[in-house]
Amino acid sequence: MKKYILLFIAAIVLSTQFSCTDYLDKAPESGLSEEDVFSKHANFKKFFYTVYGGKENKNITCAHALSIANWDQRFGLEALTELADNGRLLGGQRIKGGVMGTDINYFTYQTSATRRPILDAMFKVIRVSNIALEKVDMIKDATPEDIEDLRGQAYFIRGYAHFVLNRYWGPMPYLNQSIGAYDEWDIPRLSKNESLRCVALDMDSAFVAFEKAEKIRRDPGPGEPGHLNDPDLEKPNGVAAKAMKARVLLYAASPLNNANGSKDWEEAAVASWEAIQLAQKYQYALIDGDRYTDNMYGVKYTNEQIWAWHAGNKNYGNAPTALQNGIFSNKKTIVSGENPTQNFVDMFETQWGDPLNTEEDRKEAIKLGHYNEQDPYVSRDPRFYHCVIYNQANIIWAKVADGEVKNKANIYYENDNGKFKYSTLLDQSYAGVSHTGYYTRKYFGDMSVQNQVNTLTTDPLIRLTELYLNYAEAANEAYGPSGKAPGASMSAIDAINLIRERVDMVPVKSIYTKDTETFRKHIKNERTIELYGEGHHYFDIRRWKDAPVIMSTKLYGMDIEKVQISAEYPTGFKYTRQPLEEGRQVRWHDAMYYFPFHSDDYYKLKNFDTSLNPIW
Repeated sequence: MKKYILLFIAAIVLSTQFSCTDYLDKAPESGLSEEDVFSKHANFKKFFYTVYGGKENKNITCAHALSIANWDQRFGLEALTELADNGRLLGGQRIKGGVMGTDINYFTYQTSATRRPILDAMFKVIRVSNIALEKVDMIKDATPEDIEDLRGQAYFIRGYAHFVLNRYWGPMPYLNQSIGAYDEWDIPRLSKNESLRCVALDMDSAFVAFEKAEKIRRDPGPGEPGHLNDPDLEKPNGVAAKAMKARVLLYAASPLNNANGSKDWEEAAVASWEAIQLAQKYQYALIDGDRYTDNMYGVKYTNEQIWAWHAGNKNYGNAPTALQNGIFSNKKTIVSGENPTQNFVDMFETQWGDPLNTEEDRKEAIKLGHYNEQDPYVSRDPRFYHCVIYNQANIIWAKVADGEVKNKANIYYENDNGKFKYSTLLDQSYAGVSHTGYYTRKYFGDMSVQNQVNTLTTDPLIRLTELYLNYAEAANEAYGPSGKAPGASMSAIDAINLIRERVDMVPVKSIYTKDTETFRKHIKNERTIELYGEGHHYFDIRRWKDAPVIMSTKLYGMDIEKVQISAEYPTGFKYTRQPLEEGRQVRWHDAMYYFPFHSDDYYKLKNFDTSLNPIW
């Protein structure tokens, strides 16, 4: 007998047989008993490891930012915010414009291998994890350490899946046992704060198990044979459990979820510091600034990645379709691309630490001689050059049109008495050409149809940098910019400056660290540019309740016209900020804090409060 839980269980098949996997579906016909499945270590792993690689994205990877960016809908999470604009106006623009109708299908029950059924997948993952926790002690042919490793993974994945659901759909009932076909499934939701704290408890349980399994770190440390080369490196470990606990407690402390005032921030700061200490003990470290993009592409794993998903070897033809514009993949009518807005570009300070977010900021930087609106891309935060392809950026470019500069990103037009000639990267025959004057660079660098290289691509799900950012945010709220969590050796200011130092950026100017509120703005800015493309900003602006303002902001691009070199236009280009067309702007209404469910399912639930998920 099968029973579909239509809303918050997201059409999970609840069966007296363990129908989460093909392997178990075959059990009745093949004569395999429960003892056969769960008593043998190899069989148990075949069952449980579907959480990492089940069919049709019915696993945790479908919620990873890079996985979402590599689907047929051609938009990633950044394109649902003010940070990026899609070349083509597709489903992503509808969602960021405040409409989630049939687009919700992309995230719920779709069985297509090119979709991301996050709702369905996370509940399936939770069920598999619960069964694994209930059956793991049945294994007879594994060492105690192997059993504890599986226990730790199951606790971690169960918590992670609940956290994913919380970010998209809000607090859920915490499912800590497998639900049978005749069990009650219409369960009340927990509060926002409680739901996140349950995830933190699962991470505590995961850590205890990983510690017993001696899997605080899965590979040897730097300089040791096998470093960054363990076959199970994609699996979470003890440091990841502590790091994820710190992340969820940061969410619990945030304005959207806070229930205990400053105490929540203090707990988040302490948890973040504990995660940092553990990561340092096990020799994780920030990699050198000149190797910054190794965290995303070029190598399989880095020593900065605490938990990461390796997405494989990519080339110009199979790079994430939400990120790489059609011009680079030579797909004129299909690939859309995720193109940074001028709003995002302005978040990158000058190399002297001058903010450029507002017109007043830019005027002050101009007065200091640190910024020129007609030469806007020189002397900027080094991370800008890793994240964004801008006009005349250095890039490996084998072929250019007449009059263009080789090995430069040519993103401009010429106006000859009303006749417009567009450069290579503004070729108007491409349906997804940039409307902002910029292209994304962070995840594949110079890879394109004109530079047909292959590159290893990885999604850094948790990297050490985030731990410092989490600590800085929580410590600033709990103890102020210069205060420290109990036992900590650094303040919020120290943590932010450490991240900046890694890329040769100057410390934050003291004028911006004078109090919690002032420094908060700079922590948020630092977090946005550092973690761009890694799936945080969409949720950050919601947990801070900044989205109503940010998602009502006018979005800008850069109009770039080639002109004669002059004192006014020293680069030979005229740069003019201009609003994006109306159909590319963002919209906000409060229903957008969480995704809705299917409209025809709302009446079916009585105990599960659906008021947090109005249709939009």
